[in-house]
Amino acid sequence: MSGGSYLANAGIFLVDTVFGIYLIAVMLRFFLQWVRADFYNPLCKAIVTVTNPPLRILRRYVPPIRRIDTSSILLMVILQLTSSYLVILLLGVAPSPSGLLVGTIAELLSKSIYLFLFAIFIQIVASWIAPGSYSPILDVIDSLTAPLMRPARNLLPPMGGIDLSPMLVIVGLTLALMLIVAPLRDFGHALL
Repeated sequence: MSGGSYLANAGIFLVDTVFGIYLIAVMLRFFLQWVRADFYNPLCKAIVTVTNPPLRILRRYVPPIRRIDTSSILLMVILQLTSSYLVILLLGVAPSPSGLLVGTIAELLSKSIYLFLFAIFIQIVASWIAPGSYSPILDVIDSLTAPLMRPARNLLPPMGGIDLSPMLVIVGLTLALMLIVAPLRDFGHALL
């Protein structure tokens, strides 16, 4: 492996990390607004503080559509497009706009699904360690996952005090990764 490859790998890592962290913050804000989470929660306040500067500018030009914060969606697309473009350039490939756009959509879907998977795993672990306890972070996670967990609990109610509905949601999200995101990602790579 040449020295250039090491630099490219380090650059890709930095791009993915910096853009990925901020993208997750914007994504959390979008989903928390959508589920109408308690924005007096300290975690929600921190997310709003971090994501407000670019969103304040975008909201001047991009109005919301009903309950959908289109400014947050646009910011997520811009961040992921920029990140993907920089990574492709670091790999030494000339990107095509269509491949870049399809890849961006696949990456945003993937990150969204992993965000929900991570939140559900935190809920599961917290229910084992400290069942019934209150935490501002757990309150936000409960708000975030409620739209997924409610239908799963209706399909699979608790059995003998054991709630298996998180497993149902995890299986569904994993299938979405396999059947929706992976083919979309492959299609985007083929267009590059």
